[in-house]
Amino acid sequence: MSYLSRVSAPLLSGVFLYCVSLFLWVFGVINTNLSLLSGYMVEWQFFSFCGVEWTFPIIVDCTSVTFSCLVCLISGSVSLFSVSYMESEVFLRRFMLLIMAFVGSMNLLIFVPSLVTILLGWDGLGIVSFALVIYYQNKKSLGAGMLTVLANRVGDVLLILCICFMVNWGDWMLSVGMFGDYGVLVCFLLVIGGMTKSAQIPFSAWLPAAMAAPTPVSALVHSSTLVTAGVYLIIRFYDSLAEVPEVLGFLSKVGGLTLLMAGLSACFETDLKKIIALSTLSQLGLMMFTIGIGYPFIAVFHLFTHALFKALLFLCAGSIIHSMIDTQDSRILGGLNSLLPFSSSCLVMSSVVLCGMPFLSGFYSKDLILEDSFSSMMGSLELLVVLVGAGLSLVYSMRLMLVGVFGQYFGGSLVTFGVESIYMLVSMSVLSMGAIIGGWSLQIVWVDVNGFSIVSGFAKMAIGVVTFGGLGYFVLMSISKSKKSAIGSLKHFLSSMWFMGLISGSFLSGGGLSKGVMMHLYLDSGWMEVFGGQGGFYSLSQVVKGHSVMQGGSILVFVRISLILVVLSLVLSL
Repeated sequence: MSYLSRVSAPLLSGVFLYCVSLFLWVFGVINTNLSLLSGYMVEWQFFSFCGVEWTFPIIVDCTSVTFSCLVCLISGSVSLFSVSYMESEVFLRRFMLLIMAFVGSMNLLIFVPSLVTILLGWDGLGIVSFALVIYYQNKKSLGAGMLTVLANRVGDVLLILCICFMVNWGDWMLSVGMFGDYGVLVCFLLVIGGMTKSAQIPFSAWLPAAMAAPTPVSALVHSSTLVTAGVYLIIRFYDSLAEVPEVLGFLSKVGGLTLLMAGLSACFETDLKKIIALSTLSQLGLMMFTIGIGYPFIAVFHLFTHALFKALLFLCAGSIIHSMIDTQDSRILGGLNSLLPFSSSCLVMSSVVLCGMPFLSGFYSKDLILEDSFSSMMGSLELLVVLVGAGLSLVYSMRLMLVGVFGQYFGGSLVTFGVESIYMLVSMSVLSMGAIIGGWSLQIVWVDVNGFSIVSGFAKMAIGVVTFGGLGYFVLMSISKSKKSAIGSLKHFLSSMWFMGLISGSFLSGGGLSKGVMMHLYLDSGWMEVFGGQGGFYSLSQVVKGHSVMQGGSILVFVRISLILVVLSLVLSL
């Protein structure tokens, strides 16, 4: 009975979130008015002051309903997965309260299109994600949590600056037709704020570091919700960003570089969870690039399909880590196809979906993005960077499968080897169905509305080479049998994320915290105390001391005070 009472919180949370996801899916299917170009918006006005209305809007359209449905579906699977993965956790209910608070903050961000009220969900995501990252309460988790929260606070500050500059517009919806003074600056601040939450260059260090969190947290927070909040924010206000082509050009170039950097780093990473985190970062760069070249709805389509198979990939990794007694090094893992048949098969299937194999979820959105890249007006170098970055997904996916699943096991004894529980199997089975047919079902809505791109035969052949060309890397390596190569000499540079940890991580965590200590010493404990607390206390003590002297009963003191009052009265009268 004690076991049932302990696991009742994640079990009930999972069932509840599955019911909410089913309700949203039925609501979106039945209500045919929820298209990409129309929807409903309910707005409550709190008060109006100096021509500025403070309102709380809620938008219900195809994008928000579908995204919320997927968030609840993935959250329900993560809750069921936590029944087995976190069974030895003492504070399991506290963990589930944090998960539900995160889901609530994410839904608040999804349905609210105003910058002022969107800060409620935006800040809620930052605070709850910090609490989830430091959940294990050790030095590694604390360092990762501080880096995560400091990077997210940069985005919070930029959004607050956007609100400050938009005061003279009288509206914070950032709608078409409200483009006034400081418009270019507001758009740049909004885009950079979204880049911090989605870990784009140069804010990329916090996402791999956040893998110190429990694996269910990584499956929910760092695959499909928190990291996609920046992408969703930019898509929601895309109509105003489209009026500034410089912002979109900047966004496409940053997204392409992030795609390439994360893909190269994933090819040299050895930690299982960090490989998946870097693949998430790579796909986020692809989404940002798609928005930058002018296809926001295709980016939303890829965001939805990516959420399904990436959450499944994290859950498979969590099942493997849990069964292998907390082993995450891919060089030790091996032979999983015999030891963990269901988890390893789901891992292989989700990796295949990630590569963009035909007729799976990842194929529909990835193929559309590559076709639109050929039909857009961009430079040849930028197109080459995107094609290479998209092709690297097959390289690190094949490397993960060949080493971790089909390779040789180099660990210790298998006496303490765990087995897969029924809760893990159910949660992975639900997401497996989404990874297989999710892209096809979503394509019915998204592609029919947006049409399709007609590209040349050469472009279509190039897309096929990008999709399957990663196999050539393994063929060349097996033929050459060389231990040293040109890439090997750059291994340190490529595996360190182009030194993004030193550029953004050290700047935010090390430099930011050291500057905070200096400000505390020289401002809070320095001249501000002279004019603040310490100075006020000293002045008050001197006044009290003067009063005590005046009231001491000395005749000499009374004579001096009388003379001073006479002189002051004469001066004032003259």
